Amino acid sequence: MISIKGVTKKYGDKKALDNVSFEVKQGEIFAFIGHNGAGKTTLIKSICGILDFDEGEIQINGKSIKKEPLECKRVMAYVSDDPELYEDMKAISYINFVCDMYGVPADVRERNIRHYAEMFGMENELNNTIKSFSHGMKQKVALIAALAHEPKVLIMDEPFVGLDPKAIFDMKEVMRNIVKEGGTIFFSTHILDMAEKLCDRVAIVKKGQLIKVGDMKKIKGDKSLEKVFLELEAKQ
Repeated sequence: MISIKGVTKKYGDKKALDNVSFEVKQGEIFAFIGHNGAGKTTLIKSICGILDFDEGEIQINGKSIKKEPLECKRVMAYVSDDPELYEDMKAISYINFVCDMYGVPADVRERNIRHYAEMFGMENELNNTIKSFSHGMKQKVALIAALAHEPKVLIMDEPFVGLDPKAIFDMKEVMRNIVKEGGTIFFSTHILDMAEKLCDRVAIVKKGQLIKVGDMKKIKGDKSLEKVFLELEAKQ
C-alpha cells in the first residue's frame, strides 16, 4: 500500500507538486495520468526515494520513505520511462546485479529470469551488452530485472513506451497476476484506453495539483476516460 499525504515539491518558486494526497491500496492497479509536466514523474521519483520533497509524507506499507528508505525499497521495484541501465554490462549481468541487491536466492532468480526472458522474447539476447539494444529491448531488460525479485509494490513511469504489442499484452497479464497475489501497482501512462480497461482506480493531476481521484468506473461514468480527462483539463 502507498500512502501519499500533503506532498509538496518545489523547484525555486514553482510547485511541481502542490499538497498532493491519495492512497494506492493493496491488491489494486492504480493509474496516474496528466499532461507532460503535470508532476507525474516528480511524484513517482518521490515515492521511490529518488527525489526529496519539501512537505508531506509518503509511506510504503506503513513505513516512511524518508525515515526508513531501505525498508521501503526492499519491497519495491521501479521502472522508468527511459531505462537508465549500465550499458556496458551484459543484460544477464545487469539482471543478476539487481537480484544480488535484493538478495534473491539462486533458484528463484534462475526461474524468474528464464520465465520473463522467454515471455518478452529476450532469452537469446541476455548475453549481449545492453548498449547494443533498442529502446524497447532495454525496457524489457528493466522489466525483467524489476520482476525477477518479486516486488510487492511495482512503480512504473510510462512502462509501455517502446514495447511491441505482444510485450504490452504480456505485461498487462503480469500486472493482473501481481495484484491477484496481493501486490500493489502504481503507474503513469498516456495510453488512456489501456488505463481505463486495466486499472481499478485513477488519479488525474494538472500543474502539480490533484484534480480527480477515485474508482475508475465512478470517475468515467458512461464516458471514456479520455473524454473525462480532456473535459477536466479544459475546466481547470
